[in-house]
Amino acid sequence: MMRRGAPVPAEGNGHDEAERRALVDEIHRLKKQTNALILAHNYQIPDIQDLADFVGDSLGLSLQAQSTEADTIVFCGVHFMAETAAVLCPDKTVLIPDLQAGCSLADTITVEQLRAWKEEHPGATVVVYVNCSAEVKAEADYCCTSANALRVVESIPADQEILFAPDMFLGEYIRENTDRKIHVWLGECHVHAAIRPADVERALAEHPEAELLIHPECGCVSNIMWQLAKGDLPSERTRITSTTGMINSIAESDAREFLVATETGILHQMRKHHPDRTFVPIKSDAECMFMKMITLDKVARTLREGIHEVRVPPAVADGARRAIERMVAIH
Repeated sequence: MMRRGAPVPAEGNGHDEAERRALVDEIHRLKKQTNALILAHNYQIPDIQDLADFVGDSLGLSLQAQSTEADTIVFCGVHFMAETAAVLCPDKTVLIPDLQAGCSLADTITVEQLRAWKEEHPGATVVVYVNCSAEVKAEADYCCTSANALRVVESIPADQEILFAPDMFLGEYIRENTDRKIHVWLGECHVHAAIRPADVERALAEHPEAELLIHPECGCVSNIMWQLAKGDLPSERTRITSTTGMINSIAESDAREFLVATETGILHQMRKHHPDRTFVPIKSDAECMFMKMITLDKVARTLREGIHEVRVPPAVADGARRAIERMVAIH
């Protein structure tokens, strides 16, 4: 598993408008020449989101890659996401604009650690969040996303012991909502873990009529569930959901103002598609430096030189694909 230190500051963000436009034009030209598809995660910088053919969550983008006729996938996200695309699209070339764009959550568990944990719980069913390496996915029985984690766990026989990794906040959310025998790995996303109950309380005091959108990776989730159970928060205005769930819920809501607890990159899509609504981050500095490592310069260079291909060994890819396909088969 590739471990990474502190991210290198992103270069290429100091262009004036004419230079930026020229760079975007070059990327479009190179994309056409190489028959490439550009995918961008919701947490990418606005320039990258606006450039992409598709913007969404990690697994949704990989499934989008499966359906394209493009020869090359340029994945503007972090490394485990590009790995997932490579697993699901073995006949395509998957490139990432910066190989050092890692994930603090994915790095909290290695394949060796998972194997040792499985030995401590023989016979347990292993469910891993998509935010992990391909090697870890290959050791699991099921993969899941924040959107379908509850559904995946509920599909497993009720008497079955379950190991859930690597996010402890999502794992606790599942345990509280299913009352299942679940052992939860103590991993966390450093960005989401830093969104604490006090941040939510402050934001709600300042915006008492706003709808609350919370990602289940957040460090405030257990407290929010407790407050909902006590009736201290309005259930009709509180959503604990994935990034895709957040975006979808806006169109279905009558609220004019939303408090958003996740990485702030998602605010760009929200404001772009709903300019008549107001979106306020629960924590304005909730930014993933790894996500922000992808720049226009790096995308252009990746297409120009065909560099930074992400490959997964066939045996690992087969195991990871099996865990993902088992998830997809659950309705």
